[in-house]
Amino acid sequence: MSAVNDTKFTPAVFLLTGIPGQEDAHIWISILFCLMYVISILGNSVILFIIKTDSSLHEPMYIFLSMLAITDLGISISTMPTILGIYLFNSREISFKACFAQLFFIHSLQFIESSVLLLMAFDRFIAIRDPLRYASILTLPRIASMGLVFALRGVAVIFPFPFLLKRFQYCGANVLSHSYCLHQEVMKMACSDITVNSIYGLFVTLLTVGLDSLFIFLSYVVILKTALSFASNAECLRALNTCISHLCAVLLFYSPEIGLSVLHRFGKGSSSLLQIFLGYISLLVPPLINPVVYSMKSRHLEFPKVTGEVCGRAWN
Repeated sequence: MSAVNDTKFTPAVFLLTGIPGQEDAHIWISILFCLMYVISILGNSVILFIIKTDSSLHEPMYIFLSMLAITDLGISISTMPTILGIYLFNSREISFKACFAQLFFIHSLQFIESSVLLLMAFDRFIAIRDPLRYASILTLPRIASMGLVFALRGVAVIFPFPFLLKRFQYCGANVLSHSYCLHQEVMKMACSDITVNSIYGLFVTLLTVGLDSLFIFLSYVVILKTALSFASNAECLRALNTCISHLCAVLLFYSPEIGLSVLHRFGKGSSSLLQIFLGYISLLVPPLINPVVYSMKSRHLEFPKVTGEVCGRAWN
């Protein structure tokens, strides 16, 4: 009898949500999202192609950029099926296993992207603080090792999430407020005590995004101090100009991510539309804008076959 009751209160699916009140405009919204996905995938793929085919770009800063592009591609591909499914086909249902798999990939890729942004900050830090030792510090084997360590960290800290969620009983309508699955939302659908998940989720966020953002901030404090110590204003501005693209990527990633995390945990009375738009911005805008920003700031990416004198350590 208990088994029957358990299955009764554990539906087989979650229900995803688009933008409330805009059901009549789904076809137009789907066109917008399709364009964003096409531009994101093409933009990041082109960057990867240029870096791979142009041997003059096989340098630390472009290798880190290729890591960022791969991560952005992964995030776009992870969210595309459910978002377009809702707006194109009104397909709101997602099974438990598919939902847990999606949130695993979304969160792990977001944490990996945070780590890549930290590595790019370290690249700028070394290039400006100690340019003569740049090539000896950021060797290819060392870059590969750092990338592997941070990728494993992103996967390892998220790996328990699906198993922690699977042990819960879910009751009610199980309607999520986003067009994709997030851990902080799914756990609120449980009819069980979610204290462990909440504490672990907060711990993981502080351990990854929190530490990464802190080290990025400290890196830029030292970068700014070093740049201001240069003899001429021209040298100072030239050094800071090499960081503009990275600063844009950092702001695009961390601003909506932190805002969404705060709203999910503490903003019980906040507008659901605000959460929805922040969620879309955090997942869709960085993969869309990052290729544009870096292409505009790097003449090597704009004209890969006419590199001239390779600058090596500056985003021109």
